[in-house]
Amino acid sequence: MRRHSCFGFLFCAIFLPRILGFPQTNTSIDCDSLLPNYEAEPQTSAPPYLIAVSFDNFEPGNEIQVTLEALKDVGFKGFNLQAREIEGDVPVGTFKITDPNTKGLECHNVTNSAVSHANSDVKQKVTTTWIAPRDVRDLQFIATVVQDLEKFWVGIQSKTLTPTHSESVNGTGKSKRRLMIEVECNKRGGTYTTQGRCIMVGPSGSSQNSYSGSQVRVLTSSFCTFSFSNLEELKFCNCGVLR
Repeated sequence: MRRHSCFGFLFCAIFLPRILGFPQTNTSIDCDSLLPNYEAEPQTSAPPYLIAVSFDNFEPGNEIQVTLEALKDVGFKGFNLQAREIEGDVPVGTFKITDPNTKGLECHNVTNSAVSHANSDVKQKVTTTWIAPRDVRDLQFIATVVQDLEKFWVGIQSKTLTPTHSESVNGTGKSKRRLMIEVECNKRGGTYTTQGRCIMVGPSGSSQNSYSGSQVRVLTSSFCTFSFSNLEELKFCNCGVLR
């Protein structure tokens, strides 16, 4: 009898996780390789899951809702979701955990730099909030999704998100502020450069002023320049005479 009990225990320990379709609760997915911590091969077919985002563009500090969702009725039990720069291999930004089926992960010593499953329940959809960092380039959200012990997909990607600047940009590719300065520069007889500066020629040898940011310096030259960001200084300066 004891022999049968031992055999039954070993059977359950070895095969029950596979029968249930998901490994033990300590299953994790590596932050770098995005592979589960058990031996199996990822699926090569098109994944039955998608990653949706609430915005295409972002600025530092913006919060973007990210949804990992199953197509049709194909649920999932485990996942690892990150934001990575295009061709990057480390997570960027952090997540705000809002879904009870999710938990934050610490990748590369950054708290909540990735999101994973908090349990092995079957899920149709999970939602989280990503907080955009500074100094990042175009990026995508990337995920590994585990359907069951035998089936998982690696490298599921969202659309590409692009960082923007605080200045709005029109169809010419120039910000409204830059266009206003270019118009003002032309009105005053100056030349607007591609570097975003207004150069106005003054009388040869006259005392001129060069403005950059909030600093003013007097020099002897035949021209003066203005940084594109100094619209007010440009309006009230007559190329050498600060009014």
